[in-house]
Amino acid sequence: MKGVIIAGGTGSRLYPLTKVINKNILAVYDKPLIYYPILTFLDAGIKEILIISGRGHAGQYLDLLGAGTQFGIKLSYEIQEFTGGIAQAIGLARSFADGEKILVILGDNIYQERLTNAVEAFLSQENGAKVFVKEVKDPKRFGVPKINEDKIVEIIEKPEIPPTNYAVTGLYMYDERAFEIINTLKPSARGEIEVTDLNNYYAREGTLSYQILKGEWIDAGTFDSLLHANLFIARNIKNLPQFHFKEEYPINNKNT
Repeated sequence: MKGVIIAGGTGSRLYPLTKVINKNILAVYDKPLIYYPILTFLDAGIKEILIISGRGHAGQYLDLLGAGTQFGIKLSYEIQEFTGGIAQAIGLARSFADGEKILVILGDNIYQERLTNAVEAFLSQENGAKVFVKEVKDPKRFGVPKINEDKIVEIIEKPEIPPTNYAVTGLYMYDERAFEIINTLKPSARGEIEVTDLNNYYAREGTLSYQILKGEWIDAGTFDSLLHANLFIARNIKNLPQFHFKEEYPINNKNT
């Protein structure tokens, strides 16, 4: 399985912090925010990762991450030329995936959950998709799943009357058919190819499974959630996966 990080967006909710820097490079305690999705992949055994960014930020990721050798991974990059939605961005990963299943993470999402077992289970199933949900106090703000036993039958965006108290988070697994499905989707009213429409295709097919997250999930796209992310990581850093940098990386060089 290969990993895809969706790291585009203007970060308008974090302005002026994001006036000259992409939100996914902002500091969360002792690391740039984008390090946390990379750590999630590494912890799950995924070492081939594609970062999809907007046109104005690709150079920032190259300067920060390079080819990924300091982390023991192989990084590739792709540009989302316009704001076309999360599913449109996922579609750009087709050549990178090269027929393999993919795990997708939004670049401003932080997960405490260990995903090794989930990855192994998804690799063993024939087809389908999987989303990760978290119980929240305010489900009206999110995409909310209607659940029938071990499958999701529909995801409803920002429902007035939520069918459950779960929110669909920014973590998705897809089989190799996802790219063909994306090509069939129509833009929404806001002119984007929506990831919810992609997920609902699998839901209608009966192949959209889910996992309930027990650990912390943070969507660090607002000032309050970014502050919460910093405080959570500071308090729990000893219990979270860490990078093991190669010696040539400056952060691990005792002479710098």
